[in-house]
Amino acid sequence: MLEIYCKNTGTKEKFEEGISLLKMLEKFNLKTPYRIISAKVNNVSQGLKFRAFNNLSVEFLDLRDSSAMRVYRRSLDFLLCKAAQDVFPNCKVYIEHPISNGYFCNIRKRDRKKLTVEDIDRIRERMLRIVEEDIPFHRIEVPVGEACAMFRKLGHNDKAKLLETSGEVYSDYYKLGDTADYYYGRLVPSSGYLSIWGLEPFHEGVLLRVPDRSNPRELAPYVDQPKTFAMFTENLKWNTAMHLSNVGDVNLACRNGRASELIRVSEALQEKKIVQIAEEIEKRYRSRNKVRLVLITGPSSSGKSTFCRRLSTQLMACGLRPVSFSTDDYFVNRVETPKLPDGSYDFDNFDTIDHDALQRDILRLMNGEEVEIPHFNFVTGIREYNGRTLKLDTGKVLLVEGIHALNPKLSNMIAEEKKFRIFISTLTGNSLDDHNVIPTSDNRLLRRIIRDYNAGAFTAQQTIKQWPNVRASEEKWIYPYQENADVMFNSAYLIEFAVLRNHAEPILASVPKNDPGYAEAHRLLKFIHYFTPVPDKEIPPTSLLRAFIGGGSF
Repeated sequence: MLEIYCKNTGTKEKFEEGISLLKMLEKFNLKTPYRIISAKVNNVSQGLKFRAFNNLSVEFLDLRDSSAMRVYRRSLDFLLCKAAQDVFPNCKVYIEHPISNGYFCNIRKRDRKKLTVEDIDRIRERMLRIVEEDIPFHRIEVPVGEACAMFRKLGHNDKAKLLETSGEVYSDYYKLGDTADYYYGRLVPSSGYLSIWGLEPFHEGVLLRVPDRSNPRELAPYVDQPKTFAMFTENLKWNTAMHLSNVGDVNLACRNGRASELIRVSEALQEKKIVQIAEEIEKRYRSRNKVRLVLITGPSSSGKSTFCRRLSTQLMACGLRPVSFSTDDYFVNRVETPKLPDGSYDFDNFDTIDHDALQRDILRLMNGEEVEIPHFNFVTGIREYNGRTLKLDTGKVLLVEGIHALNPKLSNMIAEEKKFRIFISTLTGNSLDDHNVIPTSDNRLLRRIIRDYNAGAFTAQQTIKQWPNVRASEEKWIYPYQENADVMFNSAYLIEFAVLRNHAEPILASVPKNDPGYAEAHRLLKFIHYFTPVPDKEIPPTSLLRAFIGGGSF
């Protein structure tokens, strides 16, 4: 007999060896407001069909947990892919990127005709029927070569390339009815679990809508994001033109000796965009409504500070003289900082910034006055004035960088035509394969783990523990204003994960198995193993990546 400890109830029960988590659920009799989707077994994410052969600890999860939401969304992707292929045999489905609180998907029919509203209705009806039939998802484990041969026969070369370059001996894949597919994480037990979703026409494809984590019985609210969508589309077109749409393509390119070329191209693409932004700012500076204030924002670990310095260099090349400071310099004294419900400081709250003082100083600068700019002492927690002054003489523009820079309340007394807004984030353009999207937040989380660890600020488990609060703050304070930007800058690097792998592996491996952060560390370790590692020796010192892996000139 096995002894299973359930974290949800704080109780232990005895079970026969080989029992599934589904069967355990019946005996533990959890009282939860939402359906259980997956579980963490000894701090590792597992599907509900997982069978126990040893004593272990289990935490059952519903859709309010990010791990369970990933399981649900992957299963939903498979549901869409199967329904589309049932309705349009031999069609191609591309789950491309997150947008508008859903996922943009491109469905290409065999006859290459555009998807119509009637086509989408037929796919939606088929999805509903599959959910009603409650078809099991079957997981099958085979040698990698066998899986690759099967996917090639099915026309899924993207999956074959991914698995061939993964370095694994065995791989699993899933079947839903007679349809086979590959997903890099667990799925729900059966299609009947997928009760909350939406499918709508979106641009030339569809928007697959998902449940709201805070209220899983409802769809996440639709948010119009035309500028973000345009940015993803621009990046996707370039990747497609270069035949680097998926991770398998990039892995093969690196193995064929093209890593140096891809690094140079990645840097050139980012520098080209920064030059274009600098030239647009110069153009507006020399217009009748002279732009004097450049506001730069983005979520954690998007590369704001390094971007600000590189933009300053290009502005100087345009004949302008940039001066800059961070909104962090205007933090209120720590004792006045807003707090979270658990009593810890909420450093991402808008009221962490003395926005009245900040806007007052910006107005004085734009009126030609000389202004003393404070410096926040993070050791003492006090805003200090140490004699640093700024003045916007002729030819100067002011760059203000910080997570709240695009919040209208931060600059609502400054004329709109005098401002130029920039939003920067890691809008990851590559997918693992046609059906496995890389979450954009994983890019930033890995960056932050590496930077925090190398700086001696936090261990990996501490950074992972903080991350849910960071993400919640971004959703509240940053993303609602991203579409206000005049321009968006994608700081994701074409082969970033291949470079980060060498840095992240030993750090993630240091997280103890009994730590709550181990589940996320384990997931990230599994994820980065899909990437052929690339050494960072050819990453230039001015690269945005250097802010996170070290060795930067800024």
